[in-house]
Amino acid sequence: MPGTTETAGQDTYDVIVLGAGPTGENVADRAHALGLSAVIVESELVGGECSYWACMPSKALLRPVTARADARRVPGLHQAASAPLDTKAVLAHRDAFTSHWKDDGQVQWLDSAGIDFVRGKARLDGPRRVVVATGADERVLTARHAVAVCTGSRALLPDLPGLTAARPWTSREATSAQSVPPRLVVVGGGVVGVEMATAWRALGSAVTLLVRGGGLLPKMEPFAGELVAEALTEAGAAVRTGVSVTAVRREMPNGPATVVLDGGEQIVADEVLFATGRAPRTDDVGLETVGLEPGTWLEVDDTCRVRGVADGWLYGVGDVNHRALLTHQGKYQARIAGAAIAARAQGTTDLDTGRWGAHAATADTAAVPQVVFTDPEVASVGLTAAEAEHAGHRTRVVDHDLGNVAGAGLYADGYRGRARMIVDQDREVLLGVTFVGPAVGELLHSATVAVAGEVPLDRLWHAVPAYPTISEVWLRLLETYRG
Repeated sequence: MPGTTETAGQDTYDVIVLGAGPTGENVADRAHALGLSAVIVESELVGGECSYWACMPSKALLRPVTARADARRVPGLHQAASAPLDTKAVLAHRDAFTSHWKDDGQVQWLDSAGIDFVRGKARLDGPRRVVVATGADERVLTARHAVAVCTGSRALLPDLPGLTAARPWTSREATSAQSVPPRLVVVGGGVVGVEMATAWRALGSAVTLLVRGGGLLPKMEPFAGELVAEALTEAGAAVRTGVSVTAVRREMPNGPATVVLDGGEQIVADEVLFATGRAPRTDDVGLETVGLEPGTWLEVDDTCRVRGVADGWLYGVGDVNHRALLTHQGKYQARIAGAAIAARAQGTTDLDTGRWGAHAATADTAAVPQVVFTDPEVASVGLTAAEAEHAGHRTRVVDHDLGNVAGAGLYADGYRGRARMIVDQDREVLLGVTFVGPAVGELLHSATVAVAGEVPLDRLWHAVPAYPTISEVWLRLLETYRG
């Protein structure tokens, strides 16, 4: 639970940041490093969703799963890796990475960085004014230059009969549970759904994954969802597509839950995880006091300044602007926004220059990298083939079987995977890249550099991959393209 540490400080700052997740921390840190005073307000844990209920705990749960899977594919280790996971050790590992849901270390970092901190519930109260409820008291903060809303997003639950009373899991409960549910139903085939199905199945749950659409990971290349579904099925999970949940009920507080499907079928489980989307945490931050609609995504320009607010003092950074709901993209936006706030405060009107380059976010729309930490991993950046076609590009899709790369065969017996690059044939640069296979997440940054940097294919020929590594797939993709 949160501590009570806060900075008394002054009540007027150059920048006020609402939300102390990675995005808010980076806005404040960059603005402060560039000479502005900053304060962060947070009602929960400093470090935010990523540190305690998303990126860190989920990957801590998944790493033992993928490590064991890799070991099972290596001669000499197969037998040693055949035992079940040590559940107690895995959960303890997860708890350590969340600092046992205590934020003392993060609060100390704010202090060391020279950023003031107020623990409480913050609401806008007109231009540049923030009221913070700190227990029974209130504190009023005023910003000279900017207020940045960095409150993130929350799990979006559908309006289904009985759902609230059934107390479903969201991503928070799925990543922080202290015991393994014998039976788990996961509703939703996106990133959270497939990652948590992978983790809890490996820890011993009988997992049923229910997907309304036709496949998993619908925002990625179709083969990514197909390979993940195949692996989940081989691991013993039941993957069902084309089904919808119409109701959920739990008759007794500690009893099982019943999931009712659109055809009338009923599935009984000990826990039900709904991973069906995200909503902005803007419903209770006082948007109505500055002419905006509560509970909506914030529309921003490329410096993350909110559109439609007079004098341009309000910023929406990270998940709240719906540009790219990923921690690393929120931190990227935060660095842009913090620098832009400082530049404007110091009278700079040309935001195309600066110590860190142009103060404008572009990589959160054109070259967004993402890794899905399932077994196999999925790593992608840029456009899918369908997105590139829809955008009107003249493209060529180049595929290669990762299992046919020498380094992959050495990495694991029976390595299964696939690589795809989308080439803009008019400019001969990459629009998107997707890898699926064990350990492909570490290939992604090279693809991100190629896409974000619009590196001509003629130059990529001279980026020689080391042999024998899985990265040799780059050579094979280029050879396939050249014919």
